[in-house]
Amino acid sequence: MNIFSPEGLTLLIQTFGYFGLFAIIFAESGLFLGFFLPGDSLIFTAGVLASQGYLNIWILIGVLLIAAVLGDNFGYAFGKKVGPKIFKKEDSLLFNRENLTRANAFYQKHGPKALILARFMPVVRTFTPILAGVGIMNYRKFFTYNLIGGVIWTIALPLLGYFLGQTIPNIDKYLLPIILLIILTSFLPSLFHLIRSGEYKKIITWLFKK
Repeated sequence: MNIFSPEGLTLLIQTFGYFGLFAIIFAESGLFLGFFLPGDSLIFTAGVLASQGYLNIWILIGVLLIAAVLGDNFGYAFGKKVGPKIFKKEDSLLFNRENLTRANAFYQKHGPKALILARFMPVVRTFTPILAGVGIMNYRKFFTYNLIGGVIWTIALPLLGYFLGQTIPNIDKYLLPIILLIILTSFLPSLFHLIRSGEYKKIITWLFKK
């Protein structure tokens, strides 16, 4: 099963229901191994399925919010416990130091509001709460921004899927282009950062060296 395809996402949600959604969003929100999981497209598809009666939209939003907030809190606690040693961790199948460095630059630039912005940025959203713990952000401030970001993310995307599912006949036929658009949009902030900072030049140089 390809969980990155519309069919795979649909089958995953129909098979594992709320429990599967909770586990994936929790992992993507604060565990290293969750950075590759399809959070945005998953909760959008869940919203579409809710419009078709497979899920209750309000229970869905509640489950997603709890998973997102708890996942971030786990990431914060992990970062606070491990601290700077995390930057010395060797690359592995589930950990890439480059992802951590990119997220750290984003966190340092935007401060606490990075917890809100990162919700809509794959990879970055996984590492940002961990970095907040490493930087020992005041927990009350962390929890506040974490909750705001979680509320916006877990309400906006499922409701968008729910609304489109009720508005567009046979929306299943259009899931692929819609999901691709969501993925592309989620990467736009990172692309903008690369262009603005000039880091894209390093990437181009690296590619031509290859």
